[in-house]
Amino acid sequence: MYVVLVYDISLDDNGRKRWSHVFKICKKYLTHIQNSVFEGEISKVQLVKLQRELDEYIDKQQDSVIIFKSRQERWLDKEFWGVKDDATSFFI
Repeated sequence: MYVVLVYDISLDDNGRKRWSHVFKICKKYLTHIQNSVFEGEISKVQLVKLQRELDEYIDKQQDSVIIFKSRQERWLDKEFWGVKDDATSFFI
């Protein structure tokens, strides 16, 4: 499946440290495209692993993670307004 993951980590109560952990975990599974936004192809099993890893660092009273799911990237209509920095267009 293709997902877009967006997170908002509060900077209160050790938030910078939590933010750092969340960023590193997301980067293991998805492509970083903008500030607190990641996207990419991921299996259901990988998504469960990602959620389990994030659960350790997300403060459910202060932080939020939103995942938008699509069957494939081609079903996602993506537009850029302003600076176009499409990190997903780079292939290694």
